[in-house]
Amino acid sequence: MIKILLENPLMLLLMVAALGYPLGKIKVYGITLGVGAVLFVGLAFGMLHPDMKAPAIVYIMGQALFVYTVGLSAGPSFISTFRRNGVMNNGLAGVVLCASAALCVALQKYFAIKPGIAAGIFCGSMTASPALGGALESIRQIAPPDMLEAMLAEPVVGFSVAYPIGVIGLMLTINVCQKIWKVDYQAEFKVLRKPEDRNSLVHCTIKVQKVDPPDLTVQALNESNNCEIIFSRIKRGEEFFFAGPATVLQAGDLAMVAGAPHEIEKIATVLGERRSKERLGLDRTEYEYRRIFVSSPQAIGRTIGELHQDQRFGEVITLVRRGDNEFLPEAEMVLELGDVVRVLAHKTCMDDVTAFFGNSYRRVSEVDVMTFSLGLVIGLVLGLIPFPFPGGGSMQLGFAGGPLIVGILLGTFGRTGKMVWSLPYSASMVLKQVGLVLFLAGIGTRSGYSLLTTLSHGGGGSIFITGVLVTSVTAFLGLFIAHKILKLPMTLAVGIVAGMHTSTPGLGYIKEQTGNDLSDQGYACVFPFATIGKIILVHIIMVSTGQL
Repeated sequence: MIKILLENPLMLLLMVAALGYPLGKIKVYGITLGVGAVLFVGLAFGMLHPDMKAPAIVYIMGQALFVYTVGLSAGPSFISTFRRNGVMNNGLAGVVLCASAALCVALQKYFAIKPGIAAGIFCGSMTASPALGGALESIRQIAPPDMLEAMLAEPVVGFSVAYPIGVIGLMLTINVCQKIWKVDYQAEFKVLRKPEDRNSLVHCTIKVQKVDPPDLTVQALNESNNCEIIFSRIKRGEEFFFAGPATVLQAGDLAMVAGAPHEIEKIATVLGERRSKERLGLDRTEYEYRRIFVSSPQAIGRTIGELHQDQRFGEVITLVRRGDNEFLPEAEMVLELGDVVRVLAHKTCMDDVTAFFGNSYRRVSEVDVMTFSLGLVIGLVLGLIPFPFPGGGSMQLGFAGGPLIVGILLGTFGRTGKMVWSLPYSASMVLKQVGLVLFLAGIGTRSGYSLLTTLSHGGGGSIFITGVLVTSVTAFLGLFIAHKILKLPMTLAVGIVAGMHTSTPGLGYIKEQTGNDLSDQGYACVFPFATIGKIILVHIIMVSTGQL
C-alpha cells in the first residue's frame, strides 16, 4: 500500500482528505478539530516514509485559494468593524496578540526552540492557518535550495503540536474563567437582547390617526424616532400606492410596515394605532410580491440607494435574505451575489424587476472564472513585490499575504465597473474548504517525517509547554481585559477572544456555554483584523528569533 501511495501522490492527497475531513467532525467531550484533522492525517501518512509527500504545488495552490477567498468574504466586514465599538474591540485584540507574540519569542529563547518551530507554535496556539501559510512563504524566500524542505518542515512541526492545544486550551480557559467569575449568561442575555433583533421581523398594518407636522414624510419619521421601519404600501381611501422615503403621510392612511417589534411599537405610538391582527390587503390584480435571487451584474455590488428604485419601476424591497439571516433593507446596504430580495411591485412591471435583479439560481451557484482568476493573479503579483524594512532589509507578502490583501480590497469594493469581484456565498464556502484541505493535506504529508524525527529525539516537551502557555495566557489576558477592565459582558468577551484566536471550534463551544448567538458579534468584529494581524506578527516573530 505504501508503494502505491508513493507512486500516486494524487491518491495520497485524496485519501488524506477523505479520512481527515470526517474525523474532524467527531466530538470528544464536545470538542472537534474541524478541518484541522486533515493536517494530522497528513502527518500520520507522512510519518510512514520520508518520500510520502504531496507535490509542493498542492499546498501552494491551496494556500492561495484559501487566503484569497477569506479576503473576499472578510473585506466588507473588515471595514465595518471599525464603526461603533470596533475600534475598541480591535484595539484590545491588537494589544493581546502583540503580547502573545512577545511571550512566544521569550519562551523560544528560554527553551532554545528553533525559530521556525516557534513561529509554528504561535500559529498553532492561535489556530491561524493563514499565518502558517505566511510563515512558510517567508521561509521559501530566504531558504537555500538544499535546506528548503527541512526549514519548511519546522513551522509545521510546531503548528501540528500546538494546534490541538490551541483548540482545547481556549475552551478550558473560558470554562475556568466563567466558573471563577461566576458568570450568569442567562442574566446577561436578558440585558443584551435587543427587541429590534434583525432576525425577528414583523409585518403589520398601522392606521395613521395623527400626523405632526402635517408634511411629515416617511424618511423624516424614521430619522426623528431613530428607527428603520420599511413602509411598503399605503391605502388612502380606495387607492393603493407604494410608499417611498419622500411619501407624505396623512391622517386616515393605512400603512403596511415591516420592522423590529420595538421600533414598530414606537412608530405606532407616534402615528396612532397598530393593527397587529389586521393585515392590509393587496389588490393582486395590480400588485404582487416576489422573492428574487440577486444574480445580475447590474445589481450586484451596488447599494440599495444606488438602484434608484423610484426612478425605474417603482418597486419596493421589503426584505433581504443572506444565507440564513434576514435583514431590513437600508440605503447603504450593498447587495451581494446570491442575496434573495422580497420585492413589491406593480404586476405589469414585475417581469422587468425580476429581469433587473437576475433571479438565476444557476448564476448564484457559479464562479466568474475570469474575475476570480484575475484577482488571484493580482494578489500573486503583489506578493512578489519586495517591501523595504526601516533600517535595511525587505520582505515579500508572498503567496499568502498578497492574495489576502488583494482579496480584502476587492471584497470591500465588490465591483469595478462591470467586473464583479465578490463570490456567491455557497461558492465562497466551497473554495475556502477546498483550498484549506489542499493546504493542510499538502503541508501535513511533507512534514510528517520531520515531526516523527523531532518527537523521537525528545523535542516535543518544550513545544508542548510553549503551546500551552501561549494559548492559555492569551485567552486569559483577553478575557480579563475585556470583562474585568473594559467591563464588557462575558457573552461578548468570549466572542472577542474566540475571534482573536480565529477559532471556529471555540465559537461553537461558546455558543453551547452561553445558550445564545450574541457572541457572534464579538467574534465577527475582530476576526478579520486578527487574521491579518497574525500574518504580520508571525513574520515579526521570525525576524526577532533570527529566522529571517
